[in-house]
Amino acid sequence: MTEALSAEQLNKVMDEADLLISQQEVEAALDTLAEQITARLSKEMPVVYAIMNGGLVVAGQLLTRLKFPLEQGYMHATRYRGDITAQSDLQWQALPSVPMDGRTVLIIDDIFDEGYTLEAVINACKAQGAKEVLTAVLIDKEHDRKAPGMSVDFTGLKVEDRYVFGYGMDYRGYWRNAPGIYAVKGL
Repeated sequence: MTEALSAEQLNKVMDEADLLISQQEVEAALDTLAEQITARLSKEMPVVYAIMNGGLVVAGQLLTRLKFPLEQGYMHATRYRGDITAQSDLQWQALPSVPMDGRTVLIIDDIFDEGYTLEAVINACKAQGAKEVLTAVLIDKEHDRKAPGMSVDFTGLKVEDRYVFGYGMDYRGYWRNAPGIYAVKGL
């Protein structure tokens, strides 16, 4: 379990953080993502899942930009436990809420870091009968630790390999609501 943080400590993290991508740049990337997704899925009537918690913010910003009929569901699968580096096996907090048998599925998440969580979610959707599973992420973190063979179908922006937060990504459970993409000072 991580040490509890005060509002003062959390505000200091924000005050000292490096702004990597401004709110305006994120909004432009969301517009581009929506155009790409619409071009690919406008005739599919897909079921769209946000992976909780980080994917919630991205999906909330992205779904209103998609100009075609879709069904929206949610799921919560995680390997992270609130601190900087802790990872464990995939844990399902909430199973997919909408049946996907024979459907095209779009998974929306905040970040493509190593990809092991996303890979497990894709496999779970296929096991539940999805005819096709596509992925969209706001951020692709650039490094060489990706799951072998793993990639995403739609990517908004790329960031350097730092501890980032904002637009769904968190700093120890906080600052998912930050209006831009920030990196923790020194990390």
